Parts: sequence; C-alpha cells; structure tokens
Amino acid sequence: MRGIITGIALILFLSGCQSRVAEVPSVAANLTPQTGEVAKQVFPVSVNVSAPEGLRPCCAFGYDLGAKLGPVPVPFYRIGNVLTTESLGEHVYNDSFWFGITEVIGLSNENLGIIYSRKGGFIDIAHVRDTADYTYYLFTQIYPRLGEAWMLTLTDELASRRVQFRAFTPPDNAGDRYTLSVYLAARLAFRMAVWHEIAQWYGYHSVPGFSEEISAFTPEDLYSNLLGARLAITLLLEGQGRSVADFNRGMQGILPSALAQLSAQPADATRAAFDSIDGRWWDKRQRVPEKFLVLYRDYNVEDDRLPSQPEQETEAAMRLALPRYYRNWSLADLAVFELWPARDMGNLPATVLPFTERDFPALIRHAAEVDAKTSPLSVQRDK
Repeated sequence: MRGIITGIALILFLSGCQSRVAEVPSVAANLTPQTGEVAKQVFPVSVNVSAPEGLRPCCAFGYDLGAKLGPVPVPFYRIGNVLTTESLGEHVYNDSFWFGITEVIGLSNENLGIIYSRKGGFIDIAHVRDTADYTYYLFTQIYPRLGEAWMLTLTDELASRRVQFRAFTPPDNAGDRYTLSVYLAARLAFRMAVWHEIAQWYGYHSVPGFSEEISAFTPEDLYSNLLGARLAITLLLEGQGRSVADFNRGMQGILPSALAQLSAQPADATRAAFDSIDGRWWDKRQRVPEKFLVLYRDYNVEDDRLPSQPEQETEAAMRLALPRYYRNWSLADLAVFELWPARDMGNLPATVLPFTERDFPALIRHAAEVDAKTSPLSVQRDK
C-alpha cells in the first residue's frame, strides 16, 4: 500500500511539474545597450519575500575540470560546466539553504553552467540567476518604503553588508514610483555582485577551508551579473513579480530570448571556444580550486560594459548598461551599499569605517597589482 501511495504522489508531483512548465510565459528580453523601459501600470508586489540564501554554486572558468583537496587530486571527478539553451531547466528563486544543497548534488530542476555566445562571450548562468534574484528581492523591499530613510541588513560576505536608504521625496506618479524602485534594485544588486568578486579575492569562502580566489574577477562574471539585472528589470516592469512563483516562471521564459539575442552556441561550440583560449585565459591542466587555473581576469566593474570575447570572435560585442538616472533622480543619491567591519574580514585592510562603492577602485587596483606579479601571462603548450 505504501508503494502505491508513493507512486500516486509521484504521479501528482510530476503532473504538477508539467502544469508549471505549461504556464511559463514567453518573455522578450530587452537587450538594447541602454534601457528606457517603464512600467505601463502598477502591478501587485510580493510581500514577505525572504532574501536569497547565499549564492548558487557558480562555475569555475573552463570545462571538464578536475578537482583537488589540498595537494591531492580527486580521482574520477570532473566538472562538466557546459550548458545549452535547451538544458537550462527551471528557475528556482534561491531562498533556502536546502536549495543550495540540491544544486550541489544535482537534484535541482534548475541547471547551471557556462554557455558561449558570440555577442556576449561566456555567460555564467549561475551569475545571471543570482543577480536577477537579488534584483527581485531588493525591489520587494524598496517599493513599499521608497523615499524613507532606513537600513537593510544582509548576510555577511567578509564584511557586514548593509544598504542605507536615504530620505527623499518620491515621484507623485505611481508608475514612476514603481519604475524607480525597479531601477534602484537593479543598481544595488549589481553592486552586491561587484562586492562578491572583491570579497572572493580577499579571502571569502562559502565553504570553510575552500578558497574562492579562483573565481574572483573571471572574465565572464560581471557581464553575466549585469545580464541578470537587465532581465529582472524587464520582468518586474512587465508584472512578472507578483509572487516568487511568477518570477521563477518569468525567468524561465525570458532566458532563452536573451541567449538567442546573444547568439548562444551549442555545447560543442562552447567547448571549442574554451579550447581556443586554453593557455591564455585558463590552464586546463590545473585543478579546482587552484587560483591560476584562470589566467585572465577582468577588473573592470562598471555597469556599462562590453563582454570579454576571444580574439578570434568576429561578431560585434553586445554592450549592456544599467540606468543611472530615472527622470530627475540620480540612483546613486538614493541609497548607499556599505560594508561594515565583521568578525572575519579575511585579508581586507583594517578599518573602523564601512567600505563603500568609493573604496572599490583602490581594493580592486591592489588585487590587480598583486595578480600581475604572481600570475603567469600564458602557459606554453607543447606543439
């Protein structure tokens, strides 16, 4: 009897999955360099949305990667790392510790990996999803309190992450308030992604004892984060954020459109693109988490950016940017992302005051200078 009940439950579960897939909207991504999207109406906004629980286990740069524990290679273990538009799976908002576990052990309906696109370079789908989630979460917090002075505290990443919102007179028009909230959320979500790159370089690790320096400033990261912010802007302004489930379906519907516009390639082409830069951008003989498995890093953290493309790519790169103003409001004046001293600051400089975006250039410049002295520029290959 227990087996029959289990079988019925499984059938119902699978039927539910099929019905969810059938409801996925087809949403056209807006990948113009600058977005002028606005809300055509004010949509219902989710309440009691939990903050994303950390970040997805993102991909090291490269494919078919080996791993090691300390100096010891892990036998019979490879990280495939290559995804296609057809294998994206669902989008699952990351608000649970157990979600991260299912991602790691491969039980999630959501798939992660890297896709090579001719107009957008290498796209790390974990980074796209993470910044989209944070944009959505921040919007649900900002919109009800737009114009108020208040502090939002997030989980630590080397430092205590906080957003200080400043008091100002918000727009009278409800649609303008909605749009301004979306734009501000996207701006802050991208700054959080930038901080994550900095934190990884200065010693942050989500799993104790495992360095994440390998992932800091890799060439695909921040363009992928920027893409996620832009997709979330479109979804929220089109009313796809009424609930977490709506947002999940919206992300599942919009990602294929974005990747098509970027000219995403099949798996074999992604592997070939990686092979073409082996020895210059990455060293396929190294194992995760060896930092200099990655040989080329992009220290540009601007939110108006071109993707990193291999030199043999002939397609024009697709520039993407985030809004810096909405009508008469400068987004930078409305909220400040602050990093306050915490218990474990890794290798960050000692400070009694918070780091802000103004401190990012000096922190990044130091990282670039150290890497320039210690990283091989290329790896000689035997002919």
